Amino acid sequence: MLDYAQLETLATILRLGSFEAAAAELGVTQSAVSQRIRVLEDRVGQPLIRRGPPCTGTELGLRLAHHAEEVALMERGLDPALVGAATPRRVRIAVNADSLAAWIVPALAAARAALPGLLFEAVVDDQDHSADWLRRGEVTAAVTATAQPPAGCDSHPLGALRYLATCSPAFLAEGRGTEGAPALRRMAMMTFDRKDRLQLRWLDREAGPGPAPPTHLLPSTQAFIDGALAGLGWGMNPEPLIRSHLAEGRLVELLPGRPLDVPLFWQVSRRMAPVVAPLTRAVRDAARAALH
Repeated sequence: MLDYAQLETLATILRLGSFEAAAAELGVTQSAVSQRIRVLEDRVGQPLIRRGPPCTGTELGLRLAHHAEEVALMERGLDPALVGAATPRRVRIAVNADSLAAWIVPALAAARAALPGLLFEAVVDDQDHSADWLRRGEVTAAVTATAQPPAGCDSHPLGALRYLATCSPAFLAEGRGTEGAPALRRMAMMTFDRKDRLQLRWLDREAGPGPAPPTHLLPSTQAFIDGALAGLGWGMNPEPLIRSHLAEGRLVELLPGRPLDVPLFWQVSRRMAPVVAPLTRAVRDAARAALH
Protein backbone atom coordinates (compact mmCIF):
# COMPACT_ATOMS: atom_id res chain seq x y z
CA MET A 1 0.00 0.00 0.00
CA LEU A 2 1.20 3.49 -0.82
CA ASP A 3 1.26 6.10 1.92
CA TYR A 4 -1.32 8.77 1.09
CA ALA A 5 0.42 11.43 3.14
CA GLN A 6 3.42 10.91 0.88
CA LEU A 7 1.23 11.00 -2.24
CA GLU A 8 -0.48 14.18 -1.07
CA THR A 9 2.95 15.71 -0.52
CA LEU A 10 3.99 14.73 -4.03
CA ALA A 11 0.82 16.22 -5.52
CA THR A 12 1.30 19.45 -3.55
CA ILE A 13 4.92 19.86 -4.68
CA LEU A 14 3.96 19.39 -8.34
CA ARG A 15 1.01 21.75 -8.04
CA LEU A 16 2.97 24.53 -6.31
CA GLY A 17 6.34 23.94 -7.96
CA SER A 18 8.60 23.73 -4.90
CA PHE A 19 9.30 21.79 -1.71
CA GLU A 20 9.23 25.03 0.28
CA ALA A 21 5.76 26.04 -0.90
CA ALA A 22 4.46 22.52 -0.30
CA ALA A 23 5.81 22.54 3.26
CA ALA A 24 4.07 25.85 3.95
CA GLU A 25 0.72 24.62 2.60
CA LEU A 26 0.92 21.27 4.40
CA GLY A 27 2.06 22.85 7.67
CA VAL A 28 5.19 20.73 8.02
CA THR A 29 8.91 21.41 7.76
CA GLN A 30 10.73 21.33 4.44
CA SER A 31 12.87 18.46 5.73
CA ALA A 32 9.68 16.48 6.44
CA VAL A 33 8.54 17.08 2.86
CA SER A 34 11.92 15.93 1.53
CA GLN A 35 11.82 12.83 3.73
CA ARG A 36 8.33 11.85 2.50
CA ILE A 37 9.41 12.13 -1.12
CA ARG A 38 12.66 10.25 -0.50
CA VAL A 39 10.75 7.35 1.12
CA LEU A 40 8.14 7.33 -1.68
CA GLU A 41 10.81 7.30 -4.41
CA ASP A 42 12.62 4.47 -2.61
CA ARG A 43 9.33 2.58 -2.45
CA VAL A 44 8.57 2.82 -6.17
CA GLY A 45 12.21 2.52 -7.20
CA GLN A 46 12.50 5.55 -9.45
CA PRO A 47 12.50 9.36 -9.35
CA LEU A 48 9.12 11.07 -9.19
CA ILE A 49 10.19 14.72 -9.28
CA ARG A 50 12.54 16.63 -11.54
CA ARG A 51 14.17 19.06 -9.15
CA GLY A 52 14.49 22.61 -10.32
CA PRO A 53 12.66 25.85 -10.32
CA PRO A 54 9.90 24.86 -10.75
CA CYS A 55 9.76 21.21 -9.70
CA THR A 56 8.05 19.06 -12.31
CA GLY A 57 6.91 15.46 -12.30
CA THR A 58 8.29 12.45 -14.09
CA GLU A 59 5.72 10.40 -15.99
CA LEU A 60 5.17 8.14 -12.96
CA GLY A 61 5.22 11.13 -10.60
CA LEU A 62 2.43 12.82 -12.54
CA ARG A 63 0.33 9.65 -12.53
CA LEU A 64 0.76 9.13 -8.80
CA ALA A 65 -0.01 12.78 -8.03
CA HIS A 66 -3.17 12.62 -10.14
CA HIS A 67 -4.16 9.36 -8.43
CA ALA A 68 -3.80 11.04 -5.03
CA GLU A 69 -6.05 13.91 -6.10
CA GLU A 70 -8.69 11.52 -7.45
CA VAL A 71 -8.65 9.48 -4.23
CA ALA A 72 -9.12 12.68 -2.23
CA LEU A 73 -12.15 13.55 -4.36
CA MET A 74 -13.68 10.12 -3.94
CA GLU A 75 -13.05 9.96 -0.20
CA ARG A 76 -14.70 13.30 0.32
CA GLY A 77 -17.56 12.32 -1.97
CA LEU A 78 -17.52 15.92 -3.17
CA ASP A 79 -19.86 16.80 -0.29
CA PRO A 80 -20.25 20.58 -0.69
CA ALA A 81 -20.17 21.17 3.05
CA LEU A 82 -16.91 19.26 3.43
CA VAL A 83 -15.25 20.69 0.34
CA GLY A 84 -16.14 24.22 1.34
CA ALA A 85 -14.72 23.78 4.82
CA ALA A 86 -11.36 22.29 3.95
CA THR A 87 -8.64 22.38 1.33
CA PRO A 88 -10.24 22.68 -2.12
CA ARG A 89 -10.02 19.60 -4.30
CA ARG A 90 -8.86 19.67 -7.89
CA VAL A 91 -10.09 18.05 -11.10
CA ARG A 92 -7.57 17.82 -13.91
CA ILE A 93 -8.90 17.82 -17.48
CA ALA A 94 -7.32 17.84 -20.93
CA VAL A 95 -8.87 20.22 -23.45
CA ASN A 96 -7.94 21.77 -26.77
CA ALA A 97 -7.13 25.48 -26.71
CA ASP A 98 -10.03 26.47 -28.97
CA SER A 99 -12.63 24.79 -26.76
CA LEU A 100 -11.08 26.43 -23.73
CA ALA A 101 -11.40 29.82 -25.42
CA ALA A 102 -14.75 29.29 -27.14
CA TRP A 103 -17.18 27.41 -24.91
CA ILE A 104 -16.03 25.28 -21.97
CA VAL A 105 -15.34 27.93 -19.30
CA PRO A 106 -19.08 28.49 -18.57
CA ALA A 107 -19.35 24.73 -18.00
CA LEU A 108 -16.56 24.83 -15.43
CA ALA A 109 -18.26 27.75 -13.68
CA ALA A 110 -21.58 25.87 -13.61
CA ALA A 111 -19.93 22.76 -12.20
CA ARG A 112 -18.18 24.76 -9.50
CA ALA A 113 -21.49 26.37 -8.53
CA ALA A 114 -22.88 22.85 -8.01
CA LEU A 115 -19.74 21.71 -6.19
CA PRO A 116 -18.42 24.63 -4.11
CA GLY A 117 -14.70 24.60 -3.47
CA LEU A 118 -13.85 22.56 -6.56
CA LEU A 119 -10.80 23.73 -8.53
CA PHE A 120 -9.84 22.88 -12.10
CA GLU A 121 -6.50 22.33 -13.78
CA ALA A 122 -6.77 22.43 -17.57
CA VAL A 123 -4.03 20.73 -19.58
CA VAL A 124 -4.06 22.14 -23.11
CA ASP A 125 -3.35 19.83 -26.04
CA ASP A 126 -4.53 19.32 -29.59
CA GLN A 127 -7.98 17.72 -29.83
CA ASP A 128 -6.45 14.77 -31.72
CA HIS A 129 -4.05 14.12 -28.82
CA SER A 130 -5.92 15.17 -25.66
CA ALA A 131 -7.25 11.63 -25.08
CA ASP A 132 -3.64 10.48 -24.62
CA TRP A 133 -3.61 12.27 -21.25
CA LEU A 134 -6.62 10.23 -20.18
CA ARG A 135 -5.07 7.02 -21.51
CA ARG A 136 -1.94 7.67 -19.43
CA GLY A 137 -4.02 8.27 -16.30
CA GLU A 138 -2.87 11.89 -15.93
CA VAL A 139 -6.32 13.53 -16.14
CA THR A 140 -9.83 12.64 -15.04
CA ALA A 141 -11.57 13.71 -18.26
CA ALA A 142 -10.78 15.11 -21.69
CA VAL A 143 -12.37 17.02 -24.55
CA THR A 144 -11.17 15.14 -27.61
CA ALA A 145 -11.85 14.57 -31.29
CA THR A 146 -11.33 10.82 -30.78
CA ALA A 147 -14.63 8.94 -30.65
CA GLN A 148 -13.29 5.70 -29.15
CA PRO A 149 -12.50 6.16 -25.45
CA PRO A 150 -9.48 4.62 -23.72
CA ALA A 151 -10.07 1.46 -21.71
CA GLY A 152 -11.98 2.16 -18.51
CA CYS A 153 -13.48 5.41 -19.79
CA ASP A 154 -16.84 6.55 -21.13
CA SER A 155 -17.34 8.77 -24.19
CA HIS A 156 -20.12 11.35 -24.62
CA PRO A 157 -20.61 13.04 -28.03
CA LEU A 158 -20.74 16.82 -27.65
CA GLY A 159 -21.35 18.13 -31.16
CA ALA A 160 -18.97 19.74 -33.61
CA LEU A 161 -16.88 22.89 -33.24
CA ARG A 162 -17.15 24.73 -36.56
CA TYR A 163 -14.00 26.25 -38.04
CA LEU A 164 -13.83 28.77 -40.87
CA ALA A 165 -10.77 29.47 -43.02
CA THR A 166 -10.49 33.21 -42.49
CA CYS A 167 -8.19 36.14 -43.14
CA SER A 168 -8.33 39.90 -43.56
CA PRO A 169 -9.96 41.34 -46.72
CA ALA A 170 -6.64 42.88 -47.79
CA PHE A 171 -4.81 39.56 -47.39
CA LEU A 172 -7.43 37.79 -49.50
CA ALA A 173 -7.25 40.45 -52.21
CA GLU A 174 -3.47 40.10 -52.34
CA GLY A 175 -3.76 36.30 -52.49
CA ARG A 176 -6.15 36.46 -55.42
CA GLY A 177 -3.72 38.43 -57.57
CA THR A 178 -4.75 38.40 -61.20
CA GLU A 179 -6.12 34.86 -61.04
CA GLY A 180 -9.48 35.80 -59.51
CA ALA A 181 -9.34 32.82 -57.11
CA PRO A 182 -7.24 32.44 -53.95
CA ALA A 183 -3.84 30.87 -54.57
CA LEU A 184 -4.32 28.70 -51.51
CA ARG A 185 -1.01 26.81 -51.64
CA ARG A 186 1.00 30.02 -51.90
CA MET A 187 -0.76 32.13 -49.26
CA ALA A 188 0.89 32.29 -45.83
CA MET A 189 -0.86 30.06 -43.33
CA MET A 190 -1.01 30.05 -39.52
CA THR A 191 -0.57 26.83 -37.54
CA PHE A 192 -1.08 26.44 -33.78
CA ASP A 193 1.80 24.00 -33.29
CA ARG A 194 3.34 21.00 -35.01
CA LYS A 195 0.44 18.77 -33.93
CA ASP A 196 -2.14 21.05 -35.58
CA ARG A 197 -3.49 19.54 -38.82
CA LEU A 198 -6.71 21.56 -39.21
CA GLN A 199 -5.42 23.93 -41.88
CA LEU A 200 -3.92 21.11 -43.94
CA ARG A 201 -7.07 19.01 -43.61
CA TRP A 202 -9.17 21.87 -44.96
CA LEU A 203 -6.62 22.71 -47.65
CA ASP A 204 -6.35 19.13 -48.91
CA ARG A 205 -10.15 18.91 -49.05
CA GLU A 206 -10.57 22.16 -50.97
CA ALA A 207 -7.43 22.28 -53.14
CA GLY A 208 -6.35 18.66 -53.36
CA PRO A 209 -2.99 17.25 -52.23
CA GLY A 210 0.03 19.48 -52.58
CA PRO A 211 2.90 21.18 -50.78
CA ALA A 212 2.26 22.93 -47.47
CA PRO A 213 2.09 26.72 -47.71
CA PRO A 214 4.56 28.96 -45.88
CA THR A 215 3.49 28.73 -42.25
CA HIS A 216 3.60 30.86 -39.10
CA LEU A 217 3.58 28.94 -35.79
CA LEU A 218 1.30 30.76 -33.31
CA PRO A 219 0.39 28.62 -30.27
CA SER A 220 -2.52 30.81 -29.12
CA THR A 221 -6.19 30.92 -30.09
CA GLN A 222 -6.27 34.71 -29.67
CA ALA A 223 -3.06 35.11 -31.68
CA PHE A 224 -4.72 33.20 -34.54
CA ILE A 225 -7.55 35.71 -34.61
CA ASP A 226 -5.22 38.68 -34.19
CA GLY A 227 -2.92 37.33 -36.90
CA ALA A 228 -5.81 36.98 -39.33
CA LEU A 229 -7.05 40.49 -38.53
CA ALA A 230 -3.56 41.93 -39.03
CA GLY A 231 -3.08 40.24 -42.41
CA LEU A 232 -0.34 37.92 -41.17
CA GLY A 233 -1.89 34.87 -42.79
CA TRP A 234 -5.00 32.71 -42.92
CA GLY A 235 -6.09 30.10 -40.42
CA MET A 236 -8.94 27.93 -39.24
CA ASN A 237 -10.65 30.05 -36.59
CA PRO A 238 -13.51 28.79 -34.36
CA GLU A 239 -16.73 30.28 -35.69
CA PRO A 240 -18.09 31.26 -32.24
CA LEU A 241 -15.06 33.50 -31.64
CA ILE A 242 -15.11 35.39 -34.94
CA ARG A 243 -18.81 36.01 -35.63
CA SER A 244 -18.57 39.73 -34.93
CA HIS A 245 -15.43 40.10 -37.05
CA LEU A 246 -17.16 38.40 -39.98
CA ALA A 247 -20.36 40.40 -39.53
CA GLU A 248 -18.45 43.68 -39.51
CA GLY A 249 -16.16 42.75 -42.41
CA ARG A 250 -12.88 42.67 -40.49
CA LEU A 251 -12.46 39.02 -41.46
CA VAL A 252 -13.59 37.15 -44.56
CA GLU A 253 -13.66 33.49 -45.55
CA LEU A 254 -11.15 32.27 -48.09
CA LEU A 255 -13.89 30.15 -49.64
CA PRO A 256 -17.35 31.20 -48.40
CA GLY A 257 -19.60 28.44 -47.16
CA ARG A 258 -16.82 25.86 -46.79
CA PRO A 259 -16.53 25.25 -43.03
CA LEU A 260 -14.68 22.42 -41.34
CA ASP A 261 -16.70 20.81 -38.54
CA VAL A 262 -14.67 18.95 -35.92
CA PRO A 263 -16.74 16.50 -33.82
CA LEU A 264 -15.83 16.62 -30.12
CA PHE A 265 -16.34 14.11 -27.32
CA TRP A 266 -16.22 14.31 -23.52
CA GLN A 267 -14.36 11.27 -22.25
CA VAL A 268 -14.21 10.58 -18.54
CA SER A 269 -12.68 7.94 -16.31
CA ARG A 270 -15.43 5.44 -15.46
CA ARG A 271 -14.04 5.12 -11.94
CA MET A 272 -14.43 8.87 -11.39
CA ALA A 273 -17.63 9.37 -13.39
CA PRO A 274 -20.01 9.39 -10.39
CA VAL A 275 -17.84 11.92 -8.55
CA VAL A 276 -17.62 14.34 -11.47
CA ALA A 277 -21.16 13.77 -12.77
CA PRO A 278 -22.11 17.46 -12.21
CA LEU A 279 -19.12 18.47 -14.35
CA THR A 280 -20.14 16.06 -17.10
CA ARG A 281 -23.68 17.46 -17.10
CA ALA A 282 -22.38 21.03 -17.25
CA VAL A 283 -20.01 20.25 -20.12
CA ARG A 284 -22.74 18.54 -22.12
CA ASP A 285 -25.16 21.43 -21.50
CA ALA A 286 -22.58 24.02 -22.56
CA ALA A 287 -21.70 22.03 -25.66
CA ARG A 288 -25.37 21.75 -26.61
CA ALA A 289 -25.63 25.52 -26.55
CA ALA A 290 -22.35 26.31 -28.35
CA LEU A 291 -21.57 23.50 -30.80
CA HIS A 292 -23.20 22.30 -33.99
